[in-house]
Amino acid sequence: MMGNVINIIDLGLTSYRETWQLQLDAVGCVQAGAQERVYLTEHRPVYTLGKHGHAENMLRLPAGSECIRIERGGDITYHGPGQLVVYPIISLRSHSLGVKQYVDLLEETVIRVIARFGIKGERVDGATGVWIDVGTPRERKICAIGVKVSQAVTMHGFALNVNTDLRGFSAINPCGFVDKGVTSIAAEVGGAVDMQVVKDYISETLMSLLN
Repeated sequence: MMGNVINIIDLGLTSYRETWQLQLDAVGCVQAGAQERVYLTEHRPVYTLGKHGHAENMLRLPAGSECIRIERGGDITYHGPGQLVVYPIISLRSHSLGVKQYVDLLEETVIRVIARFGIKGERVDGATGVWIDVGTPRERKICAIGVKVSQAVTMHGFALNVNTDLRGFSAINPCGFVDKGVTSIAAEVGGAVDMQVVKDYISETLMSLLN
């Protein structure tokens, strides 16, 4: 269906659990025919472990944070302030998308957005997300992706490191990898960037690819 109206909702800084429940409620609404929506947020520090993730990839639990097992795909990741987390709650049927096509679309969204900051994002075979310097010893991840689809409606999504404090990843094997690093837009360009600009770029690009 072309020209779907999708509501973009900026939640600001949130706790993971409240936004998780918001997604679950929204999935039921969209399954019942309500308007699709995309939530944008930054989370307070938290670690999330996918349904088939390995708990041993949580090396230590920093004080003041928790690790939550959730129903998305993928392994373990970190969320914290300065990271833009995007949760599309959309009907794949309405956009004539399969799950793999949808994940590719999310990756393409991020690849196009970080290119506007002069960063070349790439895919890695067998590893979802967006990566930098693929095939070199400095290969590193700038965006993690993990989704769940229920009755063709999506939840969870992607986490793009914008101005993230990357020390949060030191407590885990990010996404289960022990030999790959993580990075952010700020780390690649040498200074903090305007989060609102990134939100606008993401919203504009995601909407153009979905419609």
